[in-house]
Amino acid sequence: MNNNSSNPREALWRRNLSPAEHGALKGSPELELEARLTATLSKIPDAQVPSNFTARVLAAVDLEENRAIRSRVWTLNWRWLWPRVTVAATVLIFAGVSLQRYETQSHRITLAKNVVRLASSQPLPSIEVLENLDAIQRMNLPARADGELLAALQ
Repeated sequence: MNNNSSNPREALWRRNLSPAEHGALKGSPELELEARLTATLSKIPDAQVPSNFTARVLAAVDLEENRAIRSRVWTLNWRWLWPRVTVAATVLIFAGVSLQRYETQSHRITLAKNVVRLASSQPLPSIEVLENLDAIQRMNLPARADGELLAALQ
């Protein structure tokens, strides 16, 4: 470390000045005032600090950092929250649509299997039955009374 600084103010802080350097300070009232202040402060005895001073300072710094972290955790930061909410909503929507399509496809496959099973279990109808299909369908219709005929009879 170089104690011979070209800056007279810094030299005042670092070391005691020589008489020639003190003579050079006479031209500058600010530097002369600072030299007297430095000399006065150097006469004050050093304060006694406890042996665990460093540990206490570091513990206080850790405590302040933890408080700052805790305060940041409970504040709502929209710049942090919006991207995460957007991603979560996108994932949920994608999962929901995928599940719905899977269910629909699964239902279609089950329906197709049931149709194949039903078709293979019963024999196909004969041609005669298909020719008389209209008559067979009319047999299943309920008989209706003819309203005009009933009105004419009365």
